Formats: sequence, structure tokens, C-alpha cells
Amino acid sequence: LMVWLRRCTHYLFIVVVAVNSTLLTINAGDYIFYTDWAWTSYTVFSISQTLMLIVGATYYLTFTGVPGTATYYALIMTVYTWVAKGAWFALGYPYDFIVTPVWLPSAMLLDLVYWATKKNKHSLILFGGVLVGMSLPLFNMVNLITVADPLETAFKYPRPTLPPYITPIEPQVGKFYNSPVALGAGAGAVLACTFAALGCKLNTWTYRWMAA
Repeated sequence: LMVWLRRCTHYLFIVVVAVNSTLLTINAGDYIFYTDWAWTSYTVFSISQTLMLIVGATYYLTFTGVPGTATYYALIMTVYTWVAKGAWFALGYPYDFIVTPVWLPSAMLLDLVYWATKKNKHSLILFGGVLVGMSLPLFNMVNLITVADPLETAFKYPRPTLPPYITPIEPQVGKFYNSPVALGAGAGAVLACTFAALGCKLNTWTYRWMAA
């Protein structure tokens, strides 16, 4: 009974983390609409996606102990996002499906580290965290290349009132304007290690709670 209870608890955690990861990153592609603060928003959203991906992927990966499950987790997030934004698309919201799979290559790097270091958790946290943190902002730049132009989209999908994220504001120069990928990768590499450690620790806490 305890084995199944523990297993179900883990799967519940995985679903909860995956759903919340999806909800927190659901609008991360919309930085393109923040025309005046595009680079600043891009940096912030890249970091948020990095952290949400790695905490859930690390948790799932260390729970199963099978290299490949981090990529599977990223696929779960991708499908969840397709479903959620697909609903928006059906309501007339412009959405390019190409934007979300950029999580997959970073998750693949996480799996590769876990496999190459013979399932060493500390190596996973350090090397995996750095690789995911540095790679996702780079892969996320694909969004800028593939996503529809915001002005073209605004004319193509007219609305009687503009939603907050495309309401015109006074032009500003973003604080992080010069190098959004470099800043996102630098901050992501540091923070992702912390979140990878949290993903590992979630397993310990879960087992400890189940054993109590």
C-alpha cells in the first residue's frame, strides 16, 4: 500500500508541477507584443521558462532515475501548452504552434548530463543547470524568428479594445536592451542550478513526508 501511495503522490506532484509550469509560461511567447520593452521582457520570460522547465524536469528525472524522462516532461509541458493556447486560437487569438517546442532541446541536454555522469545528482545539478540555463534563452530566440510580426497580427486580428499587453505606451529603451540572450543565459545558468537542486530535493521531501 505504501509503495502505491508513494508512487501516486509522485505522479500527482508531477502533474501539479507540469500544469503550473505550463500556466507560468503560457504567455512567455507574448514578449513580442511588448514592442517597447521586447528585449527586457524576452530576458525575464526566458529565465522564467528556464526555471519552470528545470525544476519539473529534474524532479521527474530523479524520481524515475531513467535518462530521457526530462525530455518527456518537456513534451508534457509542450502538449499542455498546445491544448491551452489551442483553445485561445479557436477563439480567434493568433498563435504560432512553432513557439513551444524550444523547451525540448534544453531538456535533452539535461537527460544527456544525467546519462553521461552515470546518474550523479550533484553533476546533474551543476552541469545540467548550467546547460539548461545557458541554452534555453538561445533556443528561445527561435520565437523571435518564427512568431508573427505583432503589427501585422494587430491589423489581421482587430479588436474593439486592446488587451493590456498590446496597449500602446510611451516608447522606452529596455534596461537589458543590449544583449537579452547573454543576460538571460548568464542569470539562467546561475538560477537553474538552484532550481535543479530544488527538483532533486522535492523527491527527498516527498519520501520523508510519506514515511512519516
